[in-house]
Amino acid sequence: MRTLARTRHELAAYLQARRARLSPEEVGLPGGGRRRTPGLRREEVAALAGVGLTWYTWLEQGRDIGVSSAFLDKLAEVLKLDGGERRHLFLLAHARPPAEEGKTFCVVPPPVRRLMHELAHPAYVLNLRWDVLAFNAGADTLFGFGAHVPSRRNLLWLLFTDPLLRSRFTAWEEQAPLMLSSFRRDYARATQEADIHALVQELEKVSPEFKLWWRRHDVHAPCAGVRRLSIDGEQVAYEHTSLTIDADRHLRLVVYARQME
Repeated sequence: MRTLARTRHELAAYLQARRARLSPEEVGLPGGGRRRTPGLRREEVAALAGVGLTWYTWLEQGRDIGVSSAFLDKLAEVLKLDGGERRHLFLLAHARPPAEEGKTFCVVPPPVRRLMHELAHPAYVLNLRWDVLAFNAGADTLFGFGAHVPSRRNLLWLLFTDPLLRSRFTAWEEQAPLMLSSFRRDYARATQEADIHALVQELEKVSPEFKLWWRRHDVHAPCAGVRRLSIDGEQVAYEHTSLTIDADRHLRLVVYARQME
C-alpha cells in the first residue's frame, strides 16, 4: 500500500523524531564516538529494518512509495514504538490502525468502574470472551450476576445454562440466537485464546441449543437495540447499547435503560 499524500510529510517528520531519540546502544549497536546529530543514522535504521538505505531515505523524505504492514511492524520494532506509537505509525502510513489480535485477559480501569457504579441504569463490563468483569447494583438486580462465582460469571454461559437469566429474556428462543451471533464477532477477534475455545466447547456439550445455533455461523452486527425482559411477570422494554472503553477494543461497557413510554 502506498503512503498517503496528505500525511506523507507528517510521517516523514514522525520517523525522523523517533529515530533521533534512540541511541545505538539501545538497539544493540556499538556506541562509537560523538555524532553530529542525536539518535540513530538512517543507514542504521534501514539495516535493522532489512531495507535499502535509498528506499528508507525516500520514506523519510516523504516520497510517494509503497509500504507494507509487515514492514511497518518491523520498523515499529526497530524504533521501539509502544502500542500507541505503533498505531499512530499505521494511521499515518495507511490511514487505518494495524490488525491486532484480541485478548481475553483484561483489567477494568478504575475510572470506568467508578463511572459504571455512578450510572442510574444497569451496566456491566464485558471482555471479548463475554466474562462479566464488573457490574453495578442495577445490573445485579436485573441479571443476578452476584449469585455466581467469578469463574462462572460469563454472560454467554449464563444465557444458556442459568434458568433465572433464561427466564429473564422474553422470547428467549428469539433473543438468544441473536446474542450468540453477536458473540461470534468477538470470538473471531480472539480465536488464538485457549479460554474462549474452552468456553465454546463446554457449551456445546451442555446446551443443545447452543450447539445447533453455533454451527449456523450467523453473525449479527448491532450491539444496540431494544430487548424485552420479564420483570415480576410483566414484559418491560429496555434499550441497550455497548460502549468501547479501551483503546484496543477488548472491553465494552453495556448499559440497559428502561424504554420511555
